[in-house]
Amino acid sequence: MITIGNLNKYFGRHHVLKDVSLRLGDGQCIAFLGPNGCGKTTLMKCLLGLVTPTSGTVTIDGMAVADNPECRRQIGFMPQKGSFPQNMTVAQTIEAIMSVRENGEERDMELYDAYNISSFAERPARTLSGGMEQKLSASLAFMFSPRILILDEPAASLDPLSAEILHRKIIKEKNNGKLIFITSHMLSHLDDMATQVVLMDEGRIVLHKEVGELLAQTHADTIAKAVVEVFKCQTSGGTYC
Repeated sequence: MITIGNLNKYFGRHHVLKDVSLRLGDGQCIAFLGPNGCGKTTLMKCLLGLVTPTSGTVTIDGMAVADNPECRRQIGFMPQKGSFPQNMTVAQTIEAIMSVRENGEERDMELYDAYNISSFAERPARTLSGGMEQKLSASLAFMFSPRILILDEPAASLDPLSAEILHRKIIKEKNNGKLIFITSHMLSHLDDMATQVVLMDEGRIVLHKEVGELLAQTHADTIAKAVVEVFKCQTSGGTYC
């Protein structure tokens, strides 16, 4: 369980997160949506402990992320664009991460094998294509069987087959009780994955609903159409339900 309480973040005078509060439970796939610059990335970094909030709390099972670095071991993170040591090979990078993470965790090599990472394991990271980097990022995010997965635009740079492999893996892990937090501009990919939608705008949470409830209230048949209806009604000052 992740609990976010009255989270605020300023960068100088810029108020990026404004009293953000959320409760996110196991076995959920959260579609975390909003326009560019709305605060999604900053919130994700607060969850990871990479950004310190100005005020408010982020806890995992009641433990404050800011005070318990071990919380990060429960999280697998897939950034929108991987960043790996350019002069190290893929194999060396994986070995280095394993040496840091190794504490008896069961390894999940399903994506490593599905993406045939071993076929380019001896290549330096600087020689990888965008798709290869994304496959490596996905493999590492799931490799240590984390309870929580934060996936930032996971299908970016992936070919259709690779994207489908990841899509099925996300659904599988959600069904295994993992909490999955996913951002995507490709909303059509979320319809059979997401169980809840969190919508941000200008640093605030403007909506947090079960997918079924949101679709019913907006009279939409897809998440994309429902989100459009929410923003249209906000712009016009109306209510979507």
